Amino acid sequence: MMIASLMMYQRPQLVGAHNRYWALIRQNLRQAGIDSPEQLSQEAEEFFVWQHPELVLSQTCGMPYRTWLHDKVELVGTPDFGISDCPPGYYRSALVVRAQDSRQSAGDFRDAVFAYNQSFSQSGYAAPYWHLRPRGLWFENRLHTEQHLNSAMAVAGGRADIAALDAVTWRLMLEYEPFATSLRVLEWTAPTPGLPLITARGNDASAIFAAVKRAIAQLGEADRTALGLKGIVKIDAAEYLAVNNPDT
Repeated sequence: MMIASLMMYQRPQLVGAHNRYWALIRQNLRQAGIDSPEQLSQEAEEFFVWQHPELVLSQTCGMPYRTWLHDKVELVGTPDFGISDCPPGYYRSALVVRAQDSRQSAGDFRDAVFAYNQSFSQSGYAAPYWHLRPRGLWFENRLHTEQHLNSAMAVAGGRADIAALDAVTWRLMLEYEPFATSLRVLEWTAPTPGLPLITARGNDASAIFAAVKRAIAQLGEADRTALGLKGIVKIDAAEYLAVNNPDT
C-alpha cells in the first residue's frame, strides 16, 4: 500500500492547506504517470513512513536522514521556507527562554533544564549542541518532550528553562499559540540544510521534485503564505551528510 505524509509542520490550523497542497502534488504526479495515495497519512509514526517500501513522498529531518535514511531512500529536494539569514532551503534554530528570565546569554543557562523534542532532531538537539559545545557548554539537566510544541510549553510553564525550536516551528507558534508571547529568542544557531523531502528507493525523484515545484506555484496565495512555502530547491546529499551528529 502506497503512503505519503507531510507531518513535520502539520498543525490543526493547517490541515486544509496541507490537504490542498497534497491534492496539487498528486495531480502533478498523476500527469507524470506516478501513482500516489489519495490521502496523506499525517498521524502515522514517522519512521514507519520514512522507511515504508512504497513511500511516495514524505518530509524528514536532517539528522535522521544522514544517520539512518540516506542510503535507503531517494532525496527529492528541500522546501524553501524563506528563513531570514539562511540560504534558500536552509533553516536554523531559535534558543527560546521565558521572556521574563533575566539571564542574557546561553552561558548563563549552564545549570538550566533544557527541553528537547528528540535526541535525533537536528533542530531540537544537534543544532543547539554544536552551537553551545564549542563554548564548553552542554546541558546536564535535560527534559525529553517528544515535540517542539511540548518543549516550548515546558519552558513557558516553568518545567524547563530553555529549548531549541526550528525557525519554521517558532514562526508558526508565534502565529497560532498565545503562550508564545511569554517566550523570547535568546540566540540563533547557525544555518543547516532544512527538512528534506524523500521518496522510496527506486522512485523517480526528479519527476517528484518537478511535481512538488509545480504544486507550490499552483497553490493559492493564502495557502502558500499559511504554509510559509517559497519554493523547493535541490541541496546535495553531501551537504546533509557533512553536518555532525552530537557526541552525546
